[in-house]
Amino acid sequence: MLTSVTRSLGNRQLRHNSMPIVQLEKLLKSTTGGALEELVQRAEGMDRLMSRLKKALEPELASHLKGVNLRPEGQLVLVAESPAWAARLRFEADKLMAAAQDGGVKVSSCKVIVAKD
Repeated sequence: MLTSVTRSLGNRQLRHNSMPIVQLEKLLKSTTGGALEELVQRAEGMDRLMSRLKKALEPELASHLKGVNLRPEGQLVLVAESPAWAARLRFEADKLMAAAQDGGVKVSSCKVIVAKD
């Protein structure tokens, strides 16, 4: 059930339908499956992978690893802050692939890209 909020704006009215917080929380915590649950699980998995990879790196280099992704074919994609940090991450590719595999992630290759501003 949606709640409705109506606000007067001069001689016009703005009508906004919004979902009650309880229903939104229920949807986000749903155990029935579906696309939202898959998205949440994927995001949590990428967060765990990012943490694992950063722990495998020296702190200075870890702070310049801005993102990770795992493609369906097993390619680990690392996002570096700049071309210089990307070069340093490429030298650590074998170590990072091993760290991912130690965490149960099947990795076949590693690619490092530079984040766009």
